[in-house]
Amino acid sequence: MTASNVVLVHGAYADGSSWADVIAPLQEAGLSVTSVQNPLTSLADDVAATRRALDLQDGPTVLAGHSWAGTVISEAGDHPAVSGLVYVAARAPDAGEDYAALAGRYPTPPASAGLTFSNGFGQLSEDAFLRFFANGVDPVRARVLYAAQGRIADGLFASRTTVAAWRDKPSWYAVSTDDHTTSPDLERFLAQRMHAVTIEVPSGHLSLVTHPQEIVGLILEAARATGG
Repeated sequence: MTASNVVLVHGAYADGSSWADVIAPLQEAGLSVTSVQNPLTSLADDVAATRRALDLQDGPTVLAGHSWAGTVISEAGDHPAVSGLVYVAARAPDAGEDYAALAGRYPTPPASAGLTFSNGFGQLSEDAFLRFFANGVDPVRARVLYAAQGRIADGLFASRTTVAAWRDKPSWYAVSTDDHTTSPDLERFLAQRMHAVTIEVPSGHLSLVTHPQEIVGLILEAARATGG
């Protein structure tokens, strides 16, 4: 058996359309695909949105998260529909872990310097988004993504999970080797800690945009391996 469903969860500074280049190939492979729209207002709100999508799935489901969404799928991944987890340049905190302290052990990527807050919500400056968050993305496409970026609630990144689903579910991880938003060495540490099947993609943070074939391949591998 193979998992028949995939639920995709976007990260900060993005929305569900960031998975567009991954969705069509997964559908062509015969999978039912849902892309969650995270409110980015709190971890609880994002987890609730993801759980609502999981509740609608019929059968084993691969849950994939990019960037911040790694925190979301680590919390929501204990849902009984989830057969496997795929992390794409993603956070993967342990239960109750201070992720900021963990990340602080690694060099600070330049994208974070472009984060500014107003009225309780933050976004990346256009320069930081184009140069560091979307490095390697076609400039025209990058500006479209910038226009659609999701604003994050102040304090979102300080949230702590109560569970770490990757401790109980098989996991896969795509490291972005030219990432300027998350340290690639931090990504490698996270992948190794969860004993994930790991690939390294010669990409910036948005490998799901610049290298969709590799990400699709990893998700399909997870689907084939975790159907039941």
